[in-house]
Amino acid sequence: MLAATLGAALAFGAPAALAGTAPVSPSAPASAPAAAAAPRAAAPTSQSATWVAGTRAYLVITAPGDSSAVRAAVAANGGTVFTNYDAIGVIVAHSASGTFATTMRGVAGVQQVGATRTSDVPADAYNPALPANPAQATTPSGEPVRADMTQIKADQAWAVTTGSPTVKVGILDTGVDDQHQDLAPNFNAADSASCAYGKADTRTGSWRDVGTHGTHVAGTVAAAKNGKGVIGVAPSVKISSVRIAEPGSSLFFAENTVCGFMWAGDHGFKVTNNSYYTDPWQFNCPDNADQAAIIEGVKRAQEYAEGKGSLQVAAAGNSNIDLANKRTDTESPNDSTPVTRTITNACLDIPTELPGVVTVSAMGTTAKASYSNFGLNVIDVTAPGGDATGIYSTQPGGKYGTMSGTSMASPHVAGVAALLASTNPGITPAQLRDKLATQANDVACPSDSRCTGTTAKNGFFGEGQVDALKAVGSTPPPGKYFENLGDVAIGDNTTVESPLTVSGVTGNAPATLKVGVNIVHTYIGDLKVDLVAPDGTVYTVHNRAGGSTDNINTVYTVNASSEVANGTWKLRVNDNAGGDIGKIDSWNLTF
Repeated sequence: MLAATLGAALAFGAPAALAGTAPVSPSAPASAPAAAAAPRAAAPTSQSATWVAGTRAYLVITAPGDSSAVRAAVAANGGTVFTNYDAIGVIVAHSASGTFATTMRGVAGVQQVGATRTSDVPADAYNPALPANPAQATTPSGEPVRADMTQIKADQAWAVTTGSPTVKVGILDTGVDDQHQDLAPNFNAADSASCAYGKADTRTGSWRDVGTHGTHVAGTVAAAKNGKGVIGVAPSVKISSVRIAEPGSSLFFAENTVCGFMWAGDHGFKVTNNSYYTDPWQFNCPDNADQAAIIEGVKRAQEYAEGKGSLQVAAAGNSNIDLANKRTDTESPNDSTPVTRTITNACLDIPTELPGVVTVSAMGTTAKASYSNFGLNVIDVTAPGGDATGIYSTQPGGKYGTMSGTSMASPHVAGVAALLASTNPGITPAQLRDKLATQANDVACPSDSRCTGTTAKNGFFGEGQVDALKAVGSTPPPGKYFENLGDVAIGDNTTVESPLTVSGVTGNAPATLKVGVNIVHTYIGDLKVDLVAPDGTVYTVHNRAGGSTDNINTVYTVNASSEVANGTWKLRVNDNAGGDIGKIDSWNLTF
């Protein structure tokens, strides 16, 4: 989790919500990265009040619906409405008055009020600087399959599907470098924004990384299978960046998380990855009025996103503590001076401990990662997070680097969830949670008294380690695999071909030749798709079916047993109408 160890929030090694912003050494797990302050850029002035020293942020909780009366009360009692979410009854208010929360708690219609931080709201909130757009390094070709991907059998799953571009995954983090050569092919700028300070900023580039953590996480989910760098778990799904970390501190305050979940629900994210905890409290306790409001506000936003079809996946945190047996918090508040306080299990690490959120612990190769939090009936599943070695993934500026943490485990699970959504259109968040549990491989407790439960479900590994191959519901076809990743544009009323040279296969092709087709097109009823054998024989695999449905991402079976395997095969696509265009994104043959 970013927040839990970063500044207690993100990664180990930093006292901020992200903890491991720079490429983190394997000994410094990254739950969330601490970010450097972004250079200031011109931006429109906020409509909220002018910043003054002492300005604090509050969540004002009321009944969902029309909050106009409560918003008027905010203004009448020394505050300003920074933004509001009437759909869930949450108002983000700013005030420099020390009595604001107490006064507002007595207002009719107000259910809860809580300060979201123990430090001032930065002046940047009223005139936000755009993050830097880093120059891009050129990386030589080559993308070896990494150990973390083989550990969860993602490399075998890709022979079945690399995921559907209709599935959107939200990276709620420090931001994402959308120009990175391994992320740009799958990046969805239209649904990206910044939620730093608690309201959406949709200016171009607002979503970019103010550290390194979010870009690293994004690569694990969906770095493109393009012959460069690394490959993500689901390398054909779309990723959007919702930056919820604030520049300078890299902290993830409650209003930012609320904004991120609301954005996810409203923009059709099937899955979100949350490798952080909500600052400044590592644990929010319901007997504290401020923290109770934080719990309620974030919980409502998560429920809103889930109600819109979005599953939240979150890192368990990097403090090596038992979340089912909480006793002490020494890391909060991380935006001012931490104190040691006694806590109970009623105190929640959010969002990871909220109902409906998939909580992910981290493994090394075969054991729990040394830093990973754990807890019976808290941990849902586990995934590689790096321990003695780290997880290698994308970094801003076209670069790559290694980080470790539950922050790195969570995006593996988000990627598997995206593959599940790709192969199960229409699946609900609840069904996704069930399938994540079902496909996981059991991991027994080691000889460690802290690990309680059974082999099937225990406090270290939950339901087990995710298995991408089982998730896609198939086994890869046996035999040699050949793929063409080159894009071929499909124009209106045109016929195009993409060649694929097969060599080293003895004899004829099999009767069950697998033809994987990934075509991006906005009206597949226009298309006729043929496999053309080396001798020119044509096998039609798709013939103008599907009407206005977008995209073809299917593995077809062709009886090609009369064809010599070696030679140049072609995928031929004929567009038979005007008005819709697309491309052959990739295709493959498995013998």
